[in-house]
Amino acid sequence: MGKINGCLKCLFIFFNVLFAIIGCLLIYGAVRASTYNQQLSVTGGPAVGWSWVFAIGVLGISCLGIYAGCSEKGLALKIFAGFMGIGMIIMLIFGIIVAVTRNQLKESLHSASSEVAKIYVENDDMRTMLEDLQQSVQCCGVVSAKDWGDVIPNSCQCSSHAEYRVFGSECMSRPQGTQGPDQIYKQTCGDFIFSLADFVFKIFMGFLFGFAVTALLGLLVSLLMIHQVKRYDSAGGASIAMKGY
Repeated sequence: MGKINGCLKCLFIFFNVLFAIIGCLLIYGAVRASTYNQQLSVTGGPAVGWSWVFAIGVLGISCLGIYAGCSEKGLALKIFAGFMGIGMIIMLIFGIIVAVTRNQLKESLHSASSEVAKIYVENDDMRTMLEDLQQSVQCCGVVSAKDWGDVIPNSCQCSSHAEYRVFGSECMSRPQGTQGPDQIYKQTCGDFIFSLADFVFKIFMGFLFGFAVTALLGLLVSLLMIHQVKRYDSAGGASIAMKGY
C-alpha cells in the first residue's frame, strides 16, 4: 500500500495534470501575444515577457506536483508546498497591482491631455483604427472631439434618427471653428476604451485571485500528504491502512 491515501493522491495528480495543460495553453497564448509585444510597449501595456514567466512557472510547478504525487517523496512534496506558498503570495501581490493599475488607468484617461490624443491622430495606423472604432462604437475623439483639430472626420457624424444606439451615444453640435459634420457623437472613445480595459482588468483580477485560492488549496493538500508520508515513514514502512481525510 502507498504512503498516501489513494483518493487524495489521484485527486492531487489530476489537478496537477489539469494545470499542466493550462500551462501549455498559456505558453501558446504567450507565443501569439509576442506578435503584439511592440504595440503593447508603445501604449504602456505590460511586457509580454511576464506572461512567459508565468506560463512556464505554471507548467513547471504542475510537472513537479505530478512527480511528487507519483513518487510520494517527502522532499518533492515539501518543494511543491514551498512553491504553492510563494505562488499564493505572488498571485495576491499581482492581483493588488492589477487593481491599482486599473484605478490609475481610469484616472489617466479622465485627466488625459491632447498630447495623448496626438499619438492616435498623427499615426496613420492608429488614426484608421480610431476612425473605425468611432463608426462602430459611435464615439468621437479620444478625450474630446477637439482631438481631431480643425477638421472632424465623417466617422464622428451622428444622426438623431438612428435606428439603434451603441454605448449610450448621444448627438451634439460640433465645436465652433471646426469643419466636418454638423452633428457629432457626444460620447468619447476614451470612455469606451476604459470600459473595455476595465473588463479585461476584472478578468485578470479574477484569474490572479483564483490562482491564489488554488495555490492555497494546493498548499493545504500537499501539507496533508507530507503528514501522511511522515506517519508512514515513522511506522517503519509497515503496510498499514491509511485513514481517509
